[in-house]
Amino acid sequence: MSAALPDIIAPELTVLFCGINPGLLAAETGHHFAGRSNRFWQVLHRSGFTPTLFAAEEGRRLLEVGCGITAVVRRPTAGADELGREEFASAAGPFNATLRKYKPHYIAFLGKAAYSALTAQRDVAWGRQAVLMQGCVPWVLPNPSGRNLSFSLDALVAAYASLQQAAFT
Repeated sequence: MSAALPDIIAPELTVLFCGINPGLLAAETGHHFAGRSNRFWQVLHRSGFTPTLFAAEEGRRLLEVGCGITAVVRRPTAGADELGREEFASAAGPFNATLRKYKPHYIAFLGKAAYSALTAQRDVAWGRQAVLMQGCVPWVLPNPSGRNLSFSLDALVAAYASLQQAAFT
């Protein structure tokens, strides 16, 4: 298993999706959101980000549509609950350096945990955030993990579609 999952990234992407950290299967296969229960790829397609349903193995195709993927914490885990605040704190510098280097227009956090840890905000709303982050517009979306039972597929699609419309229209 690799120590870290490489980013799918290029300069000045319209949207850089930001996971909390890679899952074990993603790190093992080398493909972001590789688990069958993860709804990321289906949600991206249904919300208008991709013209077809991409498989995890086709993740680099996101660059063709102005999108990419990164994670705040590089260490793969079975679940984000295995991460401590100190890991987010030590990841903040490299993460902010990535934003400064690549300058995406939007940074879309998949779940509130990473955004909350990076900004020290306890109460985070869904959607567009008021304060820019390294010149990028932060947007907080529900995590598409199959473990996130709080959001149906339709609710995820609606949330992601709001970012897609803001970013690409």
